[in-house]
Amino acid sequence: MSDFDYTPSESEALLLNYGQMESPASTSYNSRGGANGRASSNRRVSSDEELLDTMIVGGNLERSTGFANKELDPRLHGSSSLMDTLDDLPPGIGQYEDFHTIDWLRDVARDRMRHRQVVKKKQDGCLEYLKGAHDAWSGWMCVLLVGVAAGALAGVIDIGASWLSDIKEGICRDAFWLNKEQCCWSANDTTLDEERCSQWYSWAEMVGMKSSGGGSYIVRYFFYITWGCLFALTAAMFVRVFAPYACGSGIPEIKTILSGFIIRGYLGKWTLLTKSVGMMLSVAAGLSLGKEGPYVHVACCCGNIFSYLFPKYGSNEAKKREVLSAASAAGVSVAFGAPIGGVLFSLEEVSYYFPLKTLWRSFFCALAAAFVLRSINPFGNDHLVMFYIEYNEPWYLQELVPFILIGALGGLYGSLFIKLNIKWCQYRKNSVLGKYPIIEVLVVAFITTLLSFPNPYTRMNTSEMIRQLVSRCGPEDTNDLCDYQRNFSDPKSYMSSTYAGGGVKRAIWQLVLALIFKGIITVFTFGMKVPSGLFIPSMAVGAIMGRLIGIGMEQLVIANRYSPLFKNMCQSDCAITPGLYAMVGAAAALGGVTRMTVSLVVIMFELTGGLQYIVPLMLATMASKWVGDALGKQGIYDAHIRLNGYPYLDNKEEFTHTTIAADVMRPRRNDPPLCVITQESMSLEEIETLLKETEHNGFPVVVSVDSQYLVGFVTRRDLQLAIANARKNVEGVVSDSIVYFSNQIPSNTVGPAPLKLRKILDLAPVTITDQTPMETVVEMFRKLGLRQTLVTVNGRLLGIITKKDVLRHIIQLQNQDPDSILFN
Repeated sequence: MSDFDYTPSESEALLLNYGQMESPASTSYNSRGGANGRASSNRRVSSDEELLDTMIVGGNLERSTGFANKELDPRLHGSSSLMDTLDDLPPGIGQYEDFHTIDWLRDVARDRMRHRQVVKKKQDGCLEYLKGAHDAWSGWMCVLLVGVAAGALAGVIDIGASWLSDIKEGICRDAFWLNKEQCCWSANDTTLDEERCSQWYSWAEMVGMKSSGGGSYIVRYFFYITWGCLFALTAAMFVRVFAPYACGSGIPEIKTILSGFIIRGYLGKWTLLTKSVGMMLSVAAGLSLGKEGPYVHVACCCGNIFSYLFPKYGSNEAKKREVLSAASAAGVSVAFGAPIGGVLFSLEEVSYYFPLKTLWRSFFCALAAAFVLRSINPFGNDHLVMFYIEYNEPWYLQELVPFILIGALGGLYGSLFIKLNIKWCQYRKNSVLGKYPIIEVLVVAFITTLLSFPNPYTRMNTSEMIRQLVSRCGPEDTNDLCDYQRNFSDPKSYMSSTYAGGGVKRAIWQLVLALIFKGIITVFTFGMKVPSGLFIPSMAVGAIMGRLIGIGMEQLVIANRYSPLFKNMCQSDCAITPGLYAMVGAAAALGGVTRMTVSLVVIMFELTGGLQYIVPLMLATMASKWVGDALGKQGIYDAHIRLNGYPYLDNKEEFTHTTIAADVMRPRRNDPPLCVITQESMSLEEIETLLKETEHNGFPVVVSVDSQYLVGFVTRRDLQLAIANARKNVEGVVSDSIVYFSNQIPSNTVGPAPLKLRKILDLAPVTITDQTPMETVVEMFRKLGLRQTLVTVNGRLLGIITKKDVLRHIIQLQNQDPDSILFN
């Protein structure tokens, strides 16, 4: 093999597959005449030598020369004062500014180079071998730490939220740190009463009143509203003062960050602390929101913090997103006790780049988180899952009709909720209401608590309500939902369906009112400046709807038990399970709001333990998605991404238009020319002036302004850091110094010392022609994770297309406002 035989790296092979980069043997650049693809063989060898002199430094593709003796390499005979060595590169080269998009190809190439160096150094001794071993297992150790931290935080948050929620109604006088359930466990009561026990004192009893009566009701009502408003106010103040990024669920932003966007501080330690405390307070306030969605944000904060303990993740944004994908899986794992569902959620709903090794590490991270949470046992029932069901009655083919109906209603509800919530959020954003977020939280909290207390199903914790709705009635249940006309002396009577009693009828209209109230108030609650999730409120609406349909189906079958249609369902006793309908309804409503499918079904059967009901869950979920997609393609998280103007290029949408690159690239026909940097004719002062007068994130480097032959691309941040470092550390560099981006500097130069910045130049930028279909361009941005691509014709630079340009173009074709894309 000759010194100049060349094998392209993986990242370059990707570009070659797209036809956007030629091999070194087919295109050459000469410092005087520009691109010369038809040069003689001698010139081509010289060009090969030049192109082969590259390694990945600051994200640029650089290849080794093949010179066995470095002293013979003519390119190393330059001025010793020139800043063109690896050691002289300032820290921060290859990093990104806030609200910018990462360059996936560059970061992946940097990591490949780092890995090759680690493997190569393994042969140098025992210490280097240990360093290599540490590099190999650091990914597993990182996700293990993330999983343990996420599980521990989830346990603390679950316990804290449960205690604070019960504080609204009373306190355990002898042990105030216990919630109501734990307090009643410690009591030696001989009778079981879900409403009260001897150790638990309501606030009316604490102020010296009797436990029942009109006065007691008013006092309990007052304390319920007061505590709820106080908790909501505290949560809003925490967010406002300590971490504004801690509001909302965080999933839209996590999706955007995982797609390659930088939001500094969104995954920081203050955000983690504020989100954790705020989740407990906002849930305890009785607001129509959940803490399950924000668990994803909390886990990703842990992932971001722990990634800095391992330089290969902390200093490489693309690699860090592998840890964040695993962390999002751990978030769902601890939210629902569903580790497998968490992995599928990360794959289906959140992650943008999900290689196979990330799948394994996500599984391990979710496993570690679930194990820690199970060890803490926050629910006190020895079950990892939240709504564990203890029935296994069969379902019948006739029930597929109501299951499909529930799925369709879930999709209808989801689509309606998305439209109304987005309209309200737009109004909040554009009106004076957005200037007073704390007042908005207080008003919504007051209305919520005021209307929740009279109805027992809205007064109780939402998770507890869902647990009641999906459960089957047993001998120990005394609530209205279980008031059937049964033979209480026969334990087997609870295994079959019978006619509803007065309590069930009373519960029906209470559930109808709860359904209307929850459906409406959640529209105004989601999006406020407090930590708020949407999983539990959506599941609550669906569970109520499903339970009501289940009760109706149960009574219909009992009333027509001898009908041929229901005869097989009542061979001995009718066995219709309304709790199953509530479970299916919860999945349908959540699917309608989020448009999840596979991960949702797995989460639901892990959440309830009802594996035998997988077919009804799948059927309802698909019906929900079909109906929801027919009324609107976007789920709630994608809708909020669009509302906030995040630069998220959805890889699930199809681009079907016939435009070409020339229709999108900048500059346009009447625009000023594109700002470029010449290869070896601009002074340091001219480049600094260009940086001051423009806000572009990068500049193409060309041979000359007249020829416009493309040489490479340099980012604004790298250029600023390199110039600042050169002025500080390199002797003789002044404003009149000529900046060179070429390999060789003429030996007869006069004047101040030149500055050589070839190391920060990307010699292999992705390029397309002006006639490339935009369908291809969009796929390149999606699949390769590009920040920008340069438009050329025969080697001459015509323009540039950034990710923001692509997003503006897509939105413009959808007849929407292209200025809604806020960030670079």
